[in-house]
Amino acid sequence: MNKDRIVGAGKQFKGDVKEKVGKAVGDKKMEAEGKLKKTEGKVQNIAGGIEDAARETADAAERADK
Repeated sequence: MNKDRIVGAGKQFKGDVKEKVGKAVGDKKMEAEGKLKKTEGKVQNIAGGIEDAARETADAAERADK
């Protein structure tokens, strides 16, 4: 697990909280900002997952060559 996955998960959590608070208090701007932050976190988490998978594939190929 790399830094992007951890940071992305944090952004998702913060965005979810901000979205729910915005919805609860009727603040559409805050709700939209929360949705945006949550989506940003999802994308960063996915990018981290791709990096992890690429590293694992490269490691497996290297072990197979030995």
